[in-house]
Amino acid sequence: MAKIKITQTGSPIRRDKTQRATLVGLGLNKMHRTVEVEGTPEVLGQVRKVQHLLSVENA
Repeated sequence: MAKIKITQTGSPIRRDKTQRATLVGLGLNKMHRTVEVEGTPEVLGQVRKVQHLLSVENA
């Protein structure tokens, strides 16, 4: 699988609990944090759920 680099660009303040939990599940909990994860279907589904809070690029 290809790796993707995810950076949190939006704040989870005033967001649904499920969106906050999704960010934590991706390994993001503060603004401008970046993680590299495998591009599995599960991870891509999580990214799609909170895409308005993230910046995604190929690693």
